[in-house]
Amino acid sequence: MSIQWFPGHMHLTRKAIGERVKEIDVVIEMLDARLPGSSANPLMAELTSGRPTLKVLNKQDMADPTRTALWLAHYNAQPNTRAIALDASDTAPARALIEACFALAPRRGGMVKPMRVLICGIPNVGKSTLINTLKGKRAAKTGDEAGVTRTESRIALADDFYLYDTPGMLWPRIFVPESGFNLAASGAVGKNAYDEQEVAYELLALLKADYPALLEARYKLGRTPEAYAQAPEDELLEAIGRQRGALAGGGKINLQKAAELVISDFRHQHIGRITLETPELFGRWMSAGLKSDADRAERKKALREQGLISPERKPKVDQRAAPRKPR
Repeated sequence: MSIQWFPGHMHLTRKAIGERVKEIDVVIEMLDARLPGSSANPLMAELTSGRPTLKVLNKQDMADPTRTALWLAHYNAQPNTRAIALDASDTAPARALIEACFALAPRRGGMVKPMRVLICGIPNVGKSTLINTLKGKRAAKTGDEAGVTRTESRIALADDFYLYDTPGMLWPRIFVPESGFNLAASGAVGKNAYDEQEVAYELLALLKADYPALLEARYKLGRTPEAYAQAPEDELLEAIGRQRGALAGGGKINLQKAAELVISDFRHQHIGRITLETPELFGRWMSAGLKSDADRAERKKALREQGLISPERKPKVDQRAAPRKPR
């Protein structure tokens, strides 16, 4: 199953970021510390035109601290980039963002050259909560679902520090299947974009391999780590559903309810502090996804050359902006 979610307002966000970034000094990209690679928007490198970037691994209090350290080292090794981890509702670490931005753009500051920062990220990553923490009041709407913020807004955090908030944005096509499932598990995509049972199976596949002790502590199935590792995901979901009373008529397991329960437990940290990917694991997923995407493009090209599918449409030219032909 391929998970895709790109509502209409995200097209407008993409265009708005492309325009706004021309006058931006630093870009803050909010990431989910539980899935730092999957929550990094590949469009941002293109849209932000190489601007200094601060990667913020938010929700670090819900993530595996050992893996968070690996991700911080990974991003801090990249040029023109800094990375910090925080919990968006904690005031002290949140204010470290301002210092980090000035470190990335040391020539900005003061009334003559105020710092201009664009904050962006995928839906439901915690941008609005962070902004409210920085501002000290409810400056942005928050909600435990994707797509709460719909319009750009400018917020003055100091006389010489302006923060531009943007709606959460995914990318038009998620070509790394594992990322799609992780994003769905985290709540970054709308509910109509995925099947809960499929997402629960993928989530359990990761958890039984890396966090079997946490699964046992939460669901008390009486299994060893080896037993978890060997159990098929569908059998695990049935066992969890039975243990937690997710039953349908006739004593059957309500797999839909069981799937929703597992996903909810992950989102609300009831299972424990979990990070679904490491830099090395995500690198393998990305390499496989890029290869699959390239193969897909070659197949489409071959089909077009054979006349079996329609030619690729050329982008429309805005006649109002097009140069006039000489008479």
